[in-house]
Amino acid sequence: MDWGLVLASQGIEATIQGPEGEESWGLVVAAEDYDKAAGAISQYRLENQGWPWQRPAWQPAYRFDWGSLGWVLLILFFFWRQGRAGLRPAGVMDSTLVSHGEWWRLFTAVWLHADVGHLAANATLGFLLVGLVMGRYGSGVGLLAAYMTGVAGNAGAWLLAPGPYQSLGASGMVFGSLGLLAGQSLPLRAREALPPRLMVSGLLAGVMLLVLFGLGPQTDVLAHVGGFVSGLLLGAGLALVPRLPQRAGSNLLCGLIFGALIMLPWWLASKGPVPQS
Repeated sequence: MDWGLVLASQGIEATIQGPEGEESWGLVVAAEDYDKAAGAISQYRLENQGWPWQRPAWQPAYRFDWGSLGWVLLILFFFWRQGRAGLRPAGVMDSTLVSHGEWWRLFTAVWLHADVGHLAANATLGFLLVGLVMGRYGSGVGLLAAYMTGVAGNAGAWLLAPGPYQSLGASGMVFGSLGLLAGQSLPLRAREALPPRLMVSGLLAGVMLLVLFGLGPQTDVLAHVGGFVSGLLLGAGLALVPRLPQRAGSNLLCGLIFGALIMLPWWLASKGPVPQS
């Protein structure tokens, strides 16, 4: 069809002939136009070697993994248990206690919430964002990556807070998931040589959502920003291994690590001293 357009531009009549038997597709021209047609096609191919104007169409590959519902059930379970088993004093992220060696609070605080409204906000937005992360990176890989951004958000709050600081909740993990989705855009698009405006569009969209939902006056800004930034960095790194979500072994291993990083910190929290309120 391309060659037919070339010949039409030169005033040469041609008919596209479909494959018959062992013959392939071709163009039928009058005998007296053959040399001129062959020359035009040859020149067209010479001038378009490499097809520099063609770019591969980018496929976002975003799929939703309903396994994020399991994560929602987990935070609901911990919210139910924290009032009955006294989990909050033992698991809240307290910068003073973390500095004295209780590192597991960076993990346990992800599973605690201040009240029903706090829980509902993280559960609804997190269900969507964690599900997209799991669909993009794989169920196990994505879930572990999102969890680690929540831990990193707590670590950022611990390191950057000017004084004693306490925090709890899965919002760092939620905004870390947003960072994971936005952070993959730069290396992935750069490798496919897309225009710069497309390379930064995902980053800008993520930042705008962070500002809209994560920087309110009553929010844990340090944990939100820390989770988002760590998600950007981790997402950019995971985008360099696009086949990782397809590997069942990697997802299984990451799923086991995720489970271990829930149980071990809570086991340590149950053994450690509980501060008096």
